[in-house]
Amino acid sequence: MPMPHFNIPLNLQHAATISRRLTYHLERLEKLNGVKLENALKHAELINEKLFPFHISEQIPDAPELRKLIDELISLARAMVDDVERANAGDDRFGQAVRNFFECLALGEEGARISLRAGENPDSALRPQ
Repeated sequence: MPMPHFNIPLNLQHAATISRRLTYHLERLEKLNGVKLENALKHAELINEKLFPFHISEQIPDAPELRKLIDELISLARAMVDDVERANAGDDRFGQAVRNFFECLALGEEGARISLRAGENPDSALRPQ
């Protein structure tokens, strides 16, 4: 059954902004929960590196290059969430950032699903209804 989600067009520039929030929230979760999220942080840092050029440019790569980039970003984001879920360290704010990240990559339905694993409150007023 489809999950309610936001359909947002691809926006690499905003995905780059959200990627910095992912790192911020992971560092916050480490302190809050007293756990090490080294692998999750490594994944977030790789996401930041891959998106760095889009902080300052709205230019979108050619289709094959774009598909490869999105596949790499999604793979890293999934692994990051896996790490946080294993540590039982997610929370609503991190989950919202994960959902927003997937939405920026035009993958809103997957973002709505995976954000719950990252700790987003399913009853949050910010979630799509």
